[in-house]
Amino acid sequence: MGELIQFKSASGSESGYLALPVTGSGPGVVVIQEWWGLVDHIEDVCDRLAAAGFVALAPDLYRGEKTEEPDEAGKFAMALKIDEAARQMSGAVDEVATRSGSDRVGVIGFCMGGGLALVLAALRPDKVKAAAPFYGVIPWADAVPDYSRIEAAIQGHYAEHDHSASEETVRLLEATLLSLDKEAEFFIYPGTVHGFFNDTRPGQYDPSASAQAWDRVVAFLEENLS
Repeated sequence: MGELIQFKSASGSESGYLALPVTGSGPGVVVIQEWWGLVDHIEDVCDRLAAAGFVALAPDLYRGEKTEEPDEAGKFAMALKIDEAARQMSGAVDEVATRSGSDRVGVIGFCMGGGLALVLAALRPDKVKAAAPFYGVIPWADAVPDYSRIEAAIQGHYAEHDHSASEETVRLLEATLLSLDKEAEFFIYPGTVHGFFNDTRPGQYDPSASAQAWDRVVAFLEENLS
């Protein structure tokens, strides 16, 4: 089990959920929330990463706000100030880099957070060396990153049936990254829907695809952060 901590960003003091491996140290990974907020599922992802040997930190982008209602979550996401979120995420990168003793940091994000994982990879190419968006979307027209700045390897995990990220959109993103000579590999999981990794949402969760994606992402992070 992790704990809520305070860490520094360019905006001041931030809150986040930190989980440490039993050894107390390991490669650093920033976990970026879905549009629901810093909910139990995201904390559980941090705990699972810690159990796999990583220092995992999820910054609280909504600063205490969270919800289980899609309409309210959509309002939270649309109200998110990207510049402010970027400072929070960047601070989290520096925090896990300090705790891990390494400037090779990973980022994993879900839904809205998957899109923000790509934003962060472009923002912090100095330290972000692996990024894994899960059904990642960027719902803000002015927030599409400059993919040419990315120095991280990218491993994407997407659903076959997703109104917010169609297979055509996913393959176009993958092709864009490859055309820029970026290391990118995207997986689309047959029969799944948006949110298939979230085991707190029975209508969306797919145990088989989730397990396969988890094995892939852990191996990916180990390979790129060592």
